[in-house]
Amino acid sequence: MGKDTLTGLKVRHAMRKQIVMLQPHDTIDCCIQYLIKYKINALLIGHDGQKPLGVVSKTDIMGAWYSGMELSTPIEMIMNAPPLFCLPEDTLDSALNTMKTNNIYRLYALNEDTNCAVGAIAYPDIVGMLYLYCSKCAQGLFNKAQKTIQQSVKRYKVFEVMTKDVESCREDDSLESVVEILSASRFGAILIADNDNYPKGVISKTDIILCYRHGLQLNIPARRIMSTPVALCHQEAPVESAIKSMILKDLHRLFVVPRKNQPVSGIISLSDAARHRSGSCHACISSRIKVDEEC
Repeated sequence: MGKDTLTGLKVRHAMRKQIVMLQPHDTIDCCIQYLIKYKINALLIGHDGQKPLGVVSKTDIMGAWYSGMELSTPIEMIMNAPPLFCLPEDTLDSALNTMKTNNIYRLYALNEDTNCAVGAIAYPDIVGMLYLYCSKCAQGLFNKAQKTIQQSVKRYKVFEVMTKDVESCREDDSLESVVEILSASRFGAILIADNDNYPKGVISKTDIILCYRHGLQLNIPARRIMSTPVALCHQEAPVESAIKSMILKDLHRLFVVPRKNQPVSGIISLSDAARHRSGSCHACISSRIKVDEEC
């Protein structure tokens, strides 16, 4: 197997050390509040000082709403158990393989001595590290000091990395339909489009769980809660440019169009960029990467 930007890097280099864990008896309502407060997609469930018992994601909460559960329901009723763990000294490559194999968004780093969670690693954490290297690289797209070198570098384009099968709903579709599609897909948001697939708005899992908490009904139309405008990028844009836009704007995804004022042709997310295992440059290899061992 060839080398890529992740070669030799460890989970501890990219993991987030802030861990939010709730008790099994805490309610779904409490879980939603913490997810929104900390801007995370899942929470660990367990007891302080012990190995976590399970995990609850926004997808699980959408399922609870769809099933008609009360907000006062204990989260142990909807948690997935057991969580999948890795070690801080595991390679990012192996962590990424585990996430891909199990079709999950994150892993939790476990201290072997205490059996306590000490970090979390998700696709955005990995892509953030990739972008850090791209931004510092002499061949990087945004490095103004090396324009001559940059012009000779072949860069990955958005269309080479994006997911082409884009699920969408119409403005008059019910939230029930939106929840069904989001629950069945790996996407964190769904496009609201017209009959020609021109973007009209977007609904995220965060929007859905907030509707649940605010007591809205599943039969309301999508247009009631969709966000506008839709964040777009061109399919011929460099991947590095799309990643920069997502990171600076705190977005997890961009919908892709061939050109301005055309129907959506795909979607690129931080997950897509992380699975790509490199920056946006074809020359990006591990020999150009230096890791600060104090990280």
